[in-house]
This record gives sequence, C-alpha cells and structure tokens, in this order.
Amino acid sequence: MTQTLPIVCTLTPDTLATRKAQLLPGLFTRAQDTEPTSDGYRLTFDASAATLRAIATAIDAERHCCRFLRFELTVEPDAGPVVLTLSGPPGAREFVAALCDL
Repeated sequence: MTQTLPIVCTLTPDTLATRKAQLLPGLFTRAQDTEPTSDGYRLTFDASAATLRAIATAIDAERHCCRFLRFELTVEPDAGPVVLTLSGPPGAREFVAALCDL
C-alpha cells in the first residue's frame, strides 16, 4: 500500500537558499530541456559524468526533504541523453514550479 505524503519541503528557508544549486533548482538550470508532465516534469541532460554525479547528489538530497517526489532516471545507450522524470501526488508539479521559479 502506497502512503500519501504531504507536499512540503522540510528544509529551512536558510538551508534551502544555501543549497539551491545542489537541489532541484540547480538541476532545472542545468537541464538542456524541461517538459511539464501531468504530475511533474521531465528534464533532459547531456550524458557527462559530472552531470550524472550532480543528478545523483540532488536526488539523494531531495528524497530526504521532499519525500513526496518520485525520481525516475533513464540513461540512454551510446552516450545518449540522460532523462530525469520527477512526479508526485496532485500538486507536486505546482510545488516544483514554485520552488524552481518556473
């Protein structure tokens, strides 16, 4: 049974401000393409090792403070694009849009 988690960020405003580049706002800035989905966003990135590390770091941090988000990472073969899909319960897309100034 899936638990419905509240749509809240558990970071303090000061912590969020100092870590923005390492969290979702930083990923949106780094993305080559951003596409809204019905329940979140799909971000496309280059396939560099630095990008993969940045995505993994952001996912690890965000899964603790925005526990309602689901992260799906697709790495295409032959140095193809890296796609991160963020999704969540109703209201998640709007929350992410406000957090990332979209």
